[in-house]
Amino acid sequence: MGFLDVILGRSKPVRPDLDQLFALPSAAVTLRAGAGFTPTGLGSVCFASVEGGAFDRIRRDVGELLDADTERGGVPVEFSRDTYGYTWLLARRPLDDTAVLVNDLHAVNTLLQEGGFGPQLLCSLMGFRDEERRPLALVYLYKRGTFYPFAPVADGGGADAAGKRDNELELQVRALLADDLRIEEDLGRWFPVWGAPGL
Repeated sequence: MGFLDVILGRSKPVRPDLDQLFALPSAAVTLRAGAGFTPTGLGSVCFASVEGGAFDRIRRDVGELLDADTERGGVPVEFSRDTYGYTWLLARRPLDDTAVLVNDLHAVNTLLQEGGFGPQLLCSLMGFRDEERRPLALVYLYKRGTFYPFAPVADGGGADAAGKRDNELELQVRALLADDLRIEEDLGRWFPVWGAPGL
């Protein structure tokens, strides 16, 4: 980091550490014990789409890798595009297979990164619910190497269209998981992921 960066308040970006994802199973145990939230078996990766054969090949490879168990009853991954034009990959695993879900998310991120598409990676998330069916996601920011909780206020069967968040729950989860995950300190970077697959 240079002298001008210090004067202008620019900080050196944190190098992404995809191995941070492997802390999620431990965080899930803490979250269940401390707040009553259990994994939904759903996780997703969000990335900016790129046109071209190389990216299409990586996307096919990701699908083939994660769909390898569909003949044994596994659920195929789903690709979708949100209203902002970002692509989401949704992986589904049994509720008690948190480690396998995390391996899937790690594999997707790694394949995209090693294929030269690291700059297109935005975030990964893992979904949770409590006994009241309140949704919660632990979101991993690829470019920051940090996590944050996102808790949309449920409206019937899904996230509230008005875009309300349960900030109190998010702060509670931040405190609860401080020893399990590298939590994003800048609350301004706790971006809402309304309607994200897996939430």
